[in-house]
Amino acid sequence: MQIIPVTFNDAAILLELSRKTFYDAFAHLNNAADMDAYAVKAFTLQKYRQELSDPYSYFYFAIVDDNIAGYIKINFNTAQTELQDPNALEVERIYILQQYQGQQLGKQLLSFAINMAVNKNLKYIWLGVWEHNYKAISFYESQGFVKFSSHPFVLGNDKQTDLLMKKEL
Repeated sequence: MQIIPVTFNDAAILLELSRKTFYDAFAHLNNAADMDAYAVKAFTLQKYRQELSDPYSYFYFAIVDDNIAGYIKINFNTAQTELQDPNALEVERIYILQQYQGQQLGKQLLSFAINMAVNKNLKYIWLGVWEHNYKAISFYESQGFVKFSSHPFVLGNDKQTDLLMKKEL
């Protein structure tokens, strides 16, 4: 797997990849109306262009055999969804297309983010994960993350809970 930066010109590709991986991961676990209501706001070209323009947010594609297999979004400083700690890095998103799952790509992307944080002498890395995404929670725990808080995540009209997890470096 190669990890390459996503550029502003990749916004439309990133948008479609994000929408597909989000629906693949969560549509079967949630109400379709709530998924669609969330998607109308979350998956817009304007929003992705704005995120790609933020100097403290970075997107990277995971490339396998010259194909985009997934992506990661990493936030620093004021781009972090919460905390906004200059001594931390947030992994806001890791998504892998279904046909590439089981190939350790998520683990490689997470290691990439951890190495980035270590190289910047940060104190910890953190992320949010849906409380019912047991597979992801187990994965993060296996990588040394521990739960430290939670926050609400609204999917359409469904108020859900994301667990906040961090790994001290």
